[in-house]
Amino acid sequence: MRCRSLLLLTLTFSFLLPARLLAQADSGPIQDNSFLVEEAYNQEYGVVQHISTFMRLFDSKDWVYTFTQEWPAPSEKNQLSYTLAFQQSHSFPGSSAGIGDTLFNYRYQLVGSGDSLVAFAPRVSALFPTGSATNGRSIGGFGLQTNLPLSVVVSPKWVTHWNAGATIVPRAQDAAGDHARALGYNLGQSFIFLAHHRFNAMFETVFNSAQSVTGPNHTQWTNSLYLNPGVRWSYNFKSGLQIVPGISVPIGVGPSAGDKGIFLYLSFEHPFRKLKGNSAAVQGTAMHAGN
Repeated sequence: MRCRSLLLLTLTFSFLLPARLLAQADSGPIQDNSFLVEEAYNQEYGVVQHISTFMRLFDSKDWVYTFTQEWPAPSEKNQLSYTLAFQQSHSFPGSSAGIGDTLFNYRYQLVGSGDSLVAFAPRVSALFPTGSATNGRSIGGFGLQTNLPLSVVVSPKWVTHWNAGATIVPRAQDAAGDHARALGYNLGQSFIFLAHHRFNAMFETVFNSAQSVTGPNHTQWTNSLYLNPGVRWSYNFKSGLQIVPGISVPIGVGPSAGDKGIFLYLSFEHPFRKLKGNSAAVQGTAMHAGN
């Protein structure tokens, strides 16, 4: 169940581009590329973001790769996105790698934006059981998930983000084929240090509690708590393309004590239509989204 819990928090590779290939433009600071904590910045008008992540836990050897694509619908007030997963949970003997569950997401920018001191963007997601419950790659039923991300600029060098969310699956399934209602909730908090407008240091704390099916109409709660220090940096192109790699080291504490792993992040963000404003504004648009 540990791998499923991480998937519900929406867990590739980072790489360095040769300098001669870069036509860098000094656009604004990195804003929308947290790892395990969701930021409250919707996609801007005319800009799409493609996000890949890979997380592997060393002790259990569980791993998950996710791909998320975010679109304004059509302005930054409304955002549509989806998340696909490919994973393997070694907690299930004989399990194989394969497709996990799928999330379809809608988020509304209720307060602020990426240019505000405070931003708030509630999200609701539909969970589709596209993975295999018998192989530990699925919760085994259709579900609904919500998250309440709040972003606060503390100072020119410090930004903090806060999350609280819940998940309900009315008819979840275990590997034996038993069904029961499963609930879950998640809490998250992060500090972002803007060492440079193209380089950030990050420290995230994420807690997840979820029920797993253990028999007909019977469930058991499982908790996880991780500290996640990391860094991210950006490459900005004159075309408006922004590439953001990142890397972090999840460390289990409390109920997850002894666990550790690696998290790799890679984002491509670029205009997909003619943008409003001058070229300088265009270069700064590929900065705000939501994880």
